[in-house]
Formats: sequence, C-alpha cells, structure tokens
Amino acid sequence: MKIEVLGPRPGLQRCRRRDPRPGKSCQLTPGKMARRSGHRLLLLLLRYLVVVLGYHKAYGVSAPKDQQVVTAIEYQEVILACKYPKKTTSSRLEWKKLGRSVSFVYYQQALQGDFKDRAEMIDFSIRIKNVTRNDAGKYRCEVSAPSDQGQNLEEDTVTLEVLVAPAVPSCEVPNSALSGTVVELRCRDKEGNPAPEYTWFKNGVRLLANSKLSAQSPNSSYTVNPKSGTLQFNTVSKLDSGEYSCEARNSVGHRRCPGKRMQVDDINISGIIAAVAVVVLVISVCGLGVCYAQRKGYFSSK
Repeated sequence: MKIEVLGPRPGLQRCRRRDPRPGKSCQLTPGKMARRSGHRLLLLLLRYLVVVLGYHKAYGVSAPKDQQVVTAIEYQEVILACKYPKKTTSSRLEWKKLGRSVSFVYYQQALQGDFKDRAEMIDFSIRIKNVTRNDAGKYRCEVSAPSDQGQNLEEDTVTLEVLVAPAVPSCEVPNSALSGTVVELRCRDKEGNPAPEYTWFKNGVRLLANSKLSAQSPNSSYTVNPKSGTLQFNTVSKLDSGEYSCEARNSVGHRRCPGKRMQVDDINISGIIAAVAVVVLVISVCGLGVCYAQRKGYFSSK
C-alpha cells in the first residue's frame, strides 16, 4: 500500500491511500513526521562518513599523532625523533621548521642551512650536536611512500624547548643614599630559560627574604622579591651601607654580578641650617643694596 503526501498543514499532514474503497484517508501525526526527519538526517550522515573514509583510503593521509615535546640544554646535543613505523627504499623524507615562515631542515636527502655542519640523520630522526636557543620551536617530519591504495603520507610533529643558563645579571645599586629615604636596588637577566630567580648578597652574605631573620642586617627594614629581582629598603639607614651583589639562578645554572658599594649618610642638619643662613644673608645684602641705590637715585630716569 503506497502513501502520497497531499501538502503540509500546521501540525498535521493529510495523505491519500491508493485504496479501492472511496473516502478512505489517513493523517500523519507530528511524531511520525519527526521520525521521518530523523531517518533522513541519519542517511545524510552515513553518506558523509562514506565519502570521508573513501578520501582517506585513496590518499593515505594519516591521523595526527600526539605531539612530542623534547627538552635540551643549550650547547648540548638533542635528537628530534620521527616516529614513522617503517622505512622503505622508496620512502621520501622531509623535515620542516614551522613558524611565521616554514623553512626546510632536511630536503632532497640533505640537511639544509646551518644544520649541515652541526647535525646528522639517524634513519628518519635528526641529531643536533650543538643545539642553540635559536633552534627552539616546532618541527614536522613528513614521510611519503607508495602503497596499494595510492601515495601514503605520514606526519609527526616535535616541539623543541631549549633551556638556557642565565647571563651575568644587570645590577643597579646607587652609590649613595640619605638615611630615612626609600631605596630600591634592581637585578635583571634577559637570557635565562626558564626565567631565573634572584638572590641578593650584602658583603658576600645572602640576604633572606625576611629582613628580621637576616643575621647580616638584623635592624634593617627591607623586602626581597626573588621573581622580579628587586631589593627595597623602606627606610634605609647607615647600617645598610655595604657592598651589594645579585645572583640569577635557574635549573641550568647561575651567575652573579660584581659587587657595588652603597654608602648611606645621615642628613646633616647643621649643614642645612648653615646653607639656609647663607642664602638669607645674601638675599638681605641684595635687598639693602637695591634700597641704597634707589635712595641715591641710580634707578631714576633723567
């Protein structure tokens, strides 16, 4: 028995059966309409899946693998492994470094650029003998080989992280300061990876983060920030005079800047009073001179 749809009507559809008996009709409920729509959607999804599988089989594009992360210390060696299942004589290998612009590392069976002199191939992997911070980044190996289904292509991505020891940090230490003022010493390194932490020393003795626990300056009031590298005296005193140096340290190494002396002096009250008195005296003499000149008529116009 066949059913023909006469036309849609809100919430209901009327249909006609090809039945010899006149006047017989049926109605499609909303539930039946929803089931039919679901069946059509399922058929569309199945067709799409068949197309995708057919493309995969024809061109042999492999699914992406989990990305590798390789860590190396600068100036040491590292191996970037290409996890390809098997090697054949007809396999074609390419290595690329990804970034804003893609550059070849291994192309047409030869290492490219500066990798010629400091790298070698081990099957599909690259051994870098002297890795530098400029080598850090994302690399991709691409292996293509003929197969029964066509040209097979496999890719593997490796991220190289290069650890770098700190350089000699830049230390800012004032030569002199006045007692009772706020003084900040700064220490900074721009090369270390991971970012280093900083330690301050006074006369060769480490300053603790808590000034009250420091044996070198028990009466001092200061704050050390190991992340930013600052040493701040809230109210510097003569006891804080000395030679200061800073050390930058990370998991790779550490470096220290040369010591610099900071001299803290008290404010000379008597000197300030004497200077003020001299200024007042000079102003008074100048005022008396002006008055005398006016009385003598030196400023009068003829």
